[in-house]
Amino acid sequence: MFVGSLLATYGWYIVFSCILLYVVFQKVSTRLRALRQRQLDRAAAAVEPDVVVKRQEALAAARLKMQEELNAQVEKHKEKLRQLEEQKRRQKIEMWDSMQEGKSYKGNVRKPPEEDSTGPSTSSVLPKRKSDRKPLRGGGYNPLSGEGGGACSWRPGRRGPSAGGG
Repeated sequence: MFVGSLLATYGWYIVFSCILLYVVFQKVSTRLRALRQRQLDRAAAAVEPDVVVKRQEALAAARLKMQEELNAQVEKHKEKLRQLEEQKRRQKIEMWDSMQEGKSYKGNVRKPPEEDSTGPSTSSVLPKRKSDRKPLRGGGYNPLSGEGGGACSWRPGRRGPSAGGG
């Protein structure tokens, strides 16, 4: 009689708690199996020093290869900087010579880019002249004047505390 009233009162709670315990037990058991497997794998890797040595050698070889590539890039960059410095030095010498002769050196300041540069060539693209373009707005438009902007007129807010109060 006592068991019957207990089941009648708490029966669904008991059923749901049993299901919950079963699910939790399954999750915990799978994690424990995975943990044991990882420990066995670590033990097997520690037992085989040849595998560890090979892995370390491969890692060292990969690092060495990456370092060599980086060194090559650094050398290319240094050579490019040297060439730019040499070009600037030549320009300065040419400007000095043209100044000594009394010629204008303004036109000699900009030279076309060299063909052997690694970047994309801009010599094939001709820039548009400004006179070919039509202006986006009328010539009298000035965004700072506050005129001609339509119904939108922004004013800065008052300084000081935002809420009044005594």
